[in-house]
Amino acid sequence: MMGYYILIGAIALVSWLVSARLKSKFRHYSKVHLQNGMSGAEIAEKMLQDHGIRDVKVVSTAGMLTDHYNPKNKTVNLSEGVYHQRNAAAAAVAAHECGHAVQHAQAYEWLTMRSKLVPVVSVTSGLSMWVVVGGLVLGAASGAGLGFWVAVAGLVMMGFATLFSFITLPVEYDASNRALAWLKRRNMVTPQEYKGSEDALKWAARTYVVAAIGSLASLVYWGLQVFGGRD
Repeated sequence: MMGYYILIGAIALVSWLVSARLKSKFRHYSKVHLQNGMSGAEIAEKMLQDHGIRDVKVVSTAGMLTDHYNPKNKTVNLSEGVYHQRNAAAAAVAAHECGHAVQHAQAYEWLTMRSKLVPVVSVTSGLSMWVVVGGLVLGAASGAGLGFWVAVAGLVMMGFATLFSFITLPVEYDASNRALAWLKRRNMVTPQEYKGSEDALKWAARTYVVAAIGSLASLVYWGLQVFGGRD
């Protein structure tokens, strides 16, 4: 277990460093005010309109960097700062979340795959490690094969979460690419503002990369514990 705690600690440290860098970038680019004077909410509404999307609502949500697109009720949820502010960071986030709305409207295959996994992962992600550990304990106590198969079932559950985290990567990168292409094509930002938006979205994407690597590392670690202990 000590090795697992060291692994989780290392991943948590990297995740914290990336998250801190992301927040620093957003604070910096929040000072780069848009020359067009548009707020994040106005940017989002404009991007939806330009893509012919009429059934998605842009709303404000509490918190910092809590921005997300909800495909169930078709809402682009922007954090209070992004919703009201008129800067490069707000423009980047607002356009990115609208990128997900465009993906949904166009049935982007990676988003469809991720959406199908949501109900499975919502159930298995919180249980998987306990099932694996329980199987290992059962196997050690009884010496029977049942514990092994329980642990394998836990690994399968853990695998769904890992698969979900990797499918999330093309979804997030594609949404950013759509956002940046639209911002440039429609001249919504100046070259300086565009660079800020691009840099902010790059750091946001890196948080998903770290999460995916962490999920894979955890799966490999527990896989070695389960299969490495067999004769």
